[in-house]
Amino acid sequence: MTLNYTPKNNPRVIIIQKIYGKYFNKDNVVTYPKHRFKKFIKDVVSGTIERDELISSEISNHLESDLKLSNMDKLFQVIIKCAIFEFLYKPNTSKKIIIKEYLNASNFFITEAQTKYLNALLDKISKRIRLNDE
Repeated sequence: MTLNYTPKNNPRVIIIQKIYGKYFNKDNVVTYPKHRFKKFIKDVVSGTIERDELISSEISNHLESDLKLSNMDKLFQVIIKCAIFEFLYKPNTSKKIIIKEYLNASNFFITEAQTKYLNALLDKISKRIRLNDE
């Protein structure tokens, strides 16, 4: 079953927007409007923010030779961090679904070439974090 989301109701687009906003306004209180996936959105947003250091070290452990997080666009960093949070803390969601959902969400923010690069990075990270997941 494929769900067609508009940017306004796509849970991962909302997640990316909330965390991106927090990057630029640390004092901002993140609010969560009524949404059928509100609990999921809140869980991923707060979990990604709370575990930022751990997620950054995962990136360093798995991708040090491929990329420097600090050299990446903030939006790209947010997308990768959110996906890594889900790889680590949402074991019931397959890595393929997580990657597909973040690629779909990223289409609202980045170019097709960047999306292909993101796909390669997420695939590589997911294989290292989730060794036994197909």
